[in-house]
Amino acid sequence: MCSIEKEQVYLATSTVVDPEVGFNLFEMGLIYDVIIDDDCNVKVVMTLSTRACPLHQMIVQWVKEAVEKIHGVGNVEVEVVWEPEWNISMAHEHVKQALSGVLPAS
Repeated sequence: MCSIEKEQVYLATSTVVDPEVGFNLFEMGLIYDVIIDDDCNVKVVMTLSTRACPLHQMIVQWVKEAVEKIHGVGNVEVEVVWEPEWNISMAHEHVKQALSGVLPAS
């Protein structure tokens, strides 16, 4: 049985900041799910704010590296999905307020 909890993984992903907007991926609502198996292998299901994100591969690598820092974690997989499509309503309230008028309405 694995002792790693989803909250630890969410906390790790919150250290990854989207350099284009200055907010972390968790507070932007880009982390959709975390799956942890009995061997402490972790899968992070996430999206990006746009399919055309020029930092796609770098952000995925940053998330993987952040989760790998958790003590006892096994293999880490990061899956980028496009459904549901991300929109600003998925972000935490302070992000919505800060970005209102910056991002196009969905």
